Amino acid sequence: MSATSALLRLFIAITLPEAIHAAIVPIQQRLERLDTSHAIRWASDDSLHLTLKFLGETPADRVEAISAAMQAACKQAPFRLNIEGLGWFPTLRSPRVIWLGVTGDVPALHHLRDAVERTVAPLGFPTEARPFSPHLTLGRTRQQASKAALASFAEEAGQLPVAQLGSWQVPELVLMRSDLRPSGAVYTVLARTALS
Repeated sequence: MSATSALLRLFIAITLPEAIHAAIVPIQQRLERLDTSHAIRWASDDSLHLTLKFLGETPADRVEAISAAMQAACKQAPFRLNIEGLGWFPTLRSPRVIWLGVTGDVPALHHLRDAVERTVAPLGFPTEARPFSPHLTLGRTRQQASKAALASFAEEAGQLPVAQLGSWQVPELVLMRSDLRPSGAVYTVLARTALS
């Protein structure tokens, strides 16, 4: 396989400023302390981001076309988002994903996400059928996690108050490469596109 046809695991996202990362760390640490049976695989605090479109395994020679599609999608002004509230997919009693909520100018966020969907679809990326539910994933339950361990975690974590952790102006989209390693995913920014 040539370098131009190598497959890269890609996604389009919004990254977080350092101040938001710093506000999230204590919440995630408290949650990790509640996870005494290690039932949850926690995201690295420096890798938190808001995914708008997961592209999956993509030939490396498509990066330029994806970057051009991102430029076409970014024809809107920067907007503000907030991080607040703790949640679970699918439910608190049976959590598979632990997340922080995204509020603020959510209509602008949906508009940007829809524009991304429209501009990458002609490149062969299927449109996401599920409704967009903006969130930051803090952790995912391990396959071998016991129901009792998850129930214990959920009972304590469900009482944890999480107020607004911060607000920021979204200035750009990023195209990220994800390399999966035993220690967790490592992310590399391949392209940045400013909102305008």
